[in-house]
Amino acid sequence: MQQFLYHILRFVFLLISKLPFGVLYRLSDLLFLLVYHVARYRRRLVWKNLQTSFPEKDTDELKSIERDFYHFFCDYLHETIKLLSISKEELEKHVEFRNLNVVEDYFEKGRDCAGILGHYGNWEWLSTTNIGFRRYRDAVIGLIFHPLYNKAFNQLFLDIRQSTGGICIPKQNILRYLLGFKREGRKSLVGYISDQGPKWENIHLWLDFLNHETPVFTGAERIMKKMNNVVFYVDMERPQRGKYIFTFRLLTDKPQELEEHAITRLFFQHLEQSIRREPRFYLWTHDRWKRTHKEFDERFKVENGHVLPRTNNDMP
Repeated sequence: MQQFLYHILRFVFLLISKLPFGVLYRLSDLLFLLVYHVARYRRRLVWKNLQTSFPEKDTDELKSIERDFYHFFCDYLHETIKLLSISKEELEKHVEFRNLNVVEDYFEKGRDCAGILGHYGNWEWLSTTNIGFRRYRDAVIGLIFHPLYNKAFNQLFLDIRQSTGGICIPKQNILRYLLGFKREGRKSLVGYISDQGPKWENIHLWLDFLNHETPVFTGAERIMKKMNNVVFYVDMERPQRGKYIFTFRLLTDKPQELEEHAITRLFFQHLEQSIRREPRFYLWTHDRWKRTHKEFDERFKVENGHVLPRTNNDMP
């Protein structure tokens, strides 16, 4: 059944992907009406996230951001499907990569690189980065992914993400893949989306982010340090529909010399700057602040770097 569903979905998505951008955006406008006005998809959560993130903004401004976000969200879905069949020549009209020459300079010095980014802009289009290289067109563009529970959708998203030359790397096998690329002598630029909300047992750091005390992942930083990667923050801009600018901003080329959590802190500072510049392009439908520091302290303790549930003997 899952295999049958996959083939049906892929056929439908492939047909949609072959439509011109102009038609796709008309479909996106229709989807916006359904998602925003009829289904009211996660409207309450989005509104809460916006209000608590921007207490200085009035209701009219927040409403404008909310509507603009849903418009963009529907565009994001159609743009992602478009990756299934878009040609390299057409892609080059829609994406611009800045500072990739700096990435290639580090390749020449024998260094591998990591790009750290959030759910901002169309992160799926980062899989097209290889078209921006001039000297290292065969470099690996690695995309970290967490397998989806539904096997049909999991395979479909793998197809989309790998359709333009990227390589999907399972989250639990990152080091094995990276070491394999090194053994093969292949230069790599691996992208880490690092603003997800960690589960309780994976919380090792809390940061002030968008007016919230926020639990954050630190695993990407540990891998970057272990591999001694040159680390870039990937900033995204969308000056118009169907046009993206990806700018690679150097965070550090000496990750092993930085104190613990420094890279993670830098990343969230840059991400917040991007979001405050254009709030509509952030993924506001994610319930990233459902876990609070107060509840964490009540339910868990940290011993030797490990998060453990509290027992009755631990209670005050």
